[in-house]
Amino acid sequence: MTAPTLVVAGVLGAGQPPAPSVAPATGPAALAWLLIAVPAVGAAVLLVAGRASDRWGHWLGLLTSLVSACLGLGILAQVLGLSADERTMDVRLWHWFGAGPLNVTVGLRIDPLSLTFVALVTFVGFLIHLYSVAYMAHDRDRRRFFAYLNLFIAAMLTLVLGDSYIVLFVGWEGVGLASYLLIGFWNTADADAPQAVRFTSRQNATAAKKAFIMNRVGDVGLLLAMMTMVSSQARSVSFISVLPAAEDGSLSTAQLTAIGFFLLLAACGKSAQFPLQAWLGDAMAGPTPVSALIHAATMVTAGVYLMVRSGAVFEGAPAAQLAVAVVGAITLVLGAVIGSAKDDMKKVLAASTMSQIGYMMLGAGLGPAGYALAIFHLLTHGFFKAQLFLGAGSVMHAMGDQVNMRRFGGLRGAMTITWVTMGIGWLAILGVPPFSGFWSKDRLIEAAFVGEGAKPWILGTIALLGAGLTAFYMSRLFFMIFHGKQRWTTDKDLEGEVHPHESGWLMTLPLIILSVFSAGLGGLLTYNNMFVTWLEPVTGHAEHGEPVLPATVIMGATLALVVVGVVVAWWMYVRRPVPVVLQPANPLVEAARKDMYQDAINEALAMRTGQGLVLATDAVERYVVDGAVEGAAAGTGAVGRLTRRTESGYVRSYAGYMLAGTVLALIAVLASRF
Repeated sequence: MTAPTLVVAGVLGAGQPPAPSVAPATGPAALAWLLIAVPAVGAAVLLVAGRASDRWGHWLGLLTSLVSACLGLGILAQVLGLSADERTMDVRLWHWFGAGPLNVTVGLRIDPLSLTFVALVTFVGFLIHLYSVAYMAHDRDRRRFFAYLNLFIAAMLTLVLGDSYIVLFVGWEGVGLASYLLIGFWNTADADAPQAVRFTSRQNATAAKKAFIMNRVGDVGLLLAMMTMVSSQARSVSFISVLPAAEDGSLSTAQLTAIGFFLLLAACGKSAQFPLQAWLGDAMAGPTPVSALIHAATMVTAGVYLMVRSGAVFEGAPAAQLAVAVVGAITLVLGAVIGSAKDDMKKVLAASTMSQIGYMMLGAGLGPAGYALAIFHLLTHGFFKAQLFLGAGSVMHAMGDQVNMRRFGGLRGAMTITWVTMGIGWLAILGVPPFSGFWSKDRLIEAAFVGEGAKPWILGTIALLGAGLTAFYMSRLFFMIFHGKQRWTTDKDLEGEVHPHESGWLMTLPLIILSVFSAGLGGLLTYNNMFVTWLEPVTGHAEHGEPVLPATVIMGATLALVVVGVVVAWWMYVRRPVPVVLQPANPLVEAARKDMYQDAINEALAMRTGQGLVLATDAVERYVVDGAVEGAAAGTGAVGRLTRRTESGYVRSYAGYMLAGTVLALIAVLASRF
């Protein structure tokens, strides 16, 4: 069905020309629905075929991810060849339902923002699939694992390609379901398995449920946002109706503020931002490729996408926009502090993801000037964080699945490729020039210093502090794994003796490819402001604001803090001996080791409160509602029993009742006269 030409819901800076028109997709872009359909069909085939596909299921999963990656890159190449005003297209699929003024159609939006995510999700997703072929080689359920990976990719692509909030919501819930299945993948211990194995299985199941439930809390926000959209003058949940209505004043500030805060709640749940971040560390229970997929290219980036896609809403709701920046600032420091105290290699990287997503949320809360920078950092982060997680998986493969960095050290000689590739990822996340992280994070920090009043000083200082903390905890991780003295377990330890070795080519090849992007992508996209210009059809053109400090001073301070963080980590974990047993520490470190007591706080504020409400509701139902009904029944029975006693069948009794009644009536009459 051919769609009419409409105005795209872009986010425009003040005084900018109207956004480009939305034309029906042609060429490879018209086949964008295959990006979702191919991995979805792959997942369905693997799940339906069952054990019959054990021998070839992983290859089918890899093939479907490759097809999606090739098609995604083909569409990207097509759109890159178009002028800026032609880079927004739609693919209308079918009319879903109508209810009064609300008509919902299922369609896809092809524009620079969605294609950036398509390229990241499909390309990095394919590399993770390739890595998983070897990583999961000895797992009896490898076929099922690849089915879930395919489902995850399909759901994430639905999320970023949907042309309305409701189609986005379908993908939003899809990644939630897929993450639940993948995080709890190793929760199928047999009843006769050793007690330790069954205990770990229960922990994995608990982690999956925790992620699922906390994400559902956030999802309520997206539902409430859509309800508010439908009840407002927009009367729609499509981008092409809601976002222009936010721009032209059709929606009041109060309505936009409500929608903005609801969307922020949704983003906090999906992107593990304060106060809904507690699930992220436990999500490390899943296989390491899952961690790379969730934390680098897919699920946790969805909240940032939602904020930038809904930029017009936040432009009309300054309070909600400021809240986005504040949440990002809090989370980037919180994640960095937690990451500085963890000894579990994967949980350090999980805390790092929380912190880096905080940077992106901070950028999204800065308005049009920060939207493109947030997505820029999201893109570079997707490559180097996937590289770091897959490198961690390579280390686990070499160390008998151990994750405790206190029992690592000196692995540089045994795992040269992993050491070099993780080293590139380490330099990239530190923001050392000319690696990718420098170009994206440095510009975010500079943008945080733009503004009036105390806001730029507070946000900018926090962003600077985050850079120093990032340098410390990531250098701590890198040094504890690869440098210093060997602290490996022996046959006398419970974990057993280890014999470190380099991983096979199926695991090292993705690391090498990702290294290329971690090293050079940021500088390439910064050339001639290429990436920011690419996103302008969606984010609009924003004039470069002058920070409250000179840019050279900000850059110098950032690099100085990075150097300080690296030196401190080197002194503490290379020059000084690292205890193999966890040592008591000051209250801040102890709190960080326990995730700043976030589980205890959530239990006290949410879980215990919910349990109390359930108990109170049960008591009201049992003693008030049921009590009233049962009391009425008992009273009726008592009246019946009393009445029954008066019905004796003797005439003299009835005559006595009549006489007594007559006497009482006379007394009443006489009493009334006096």
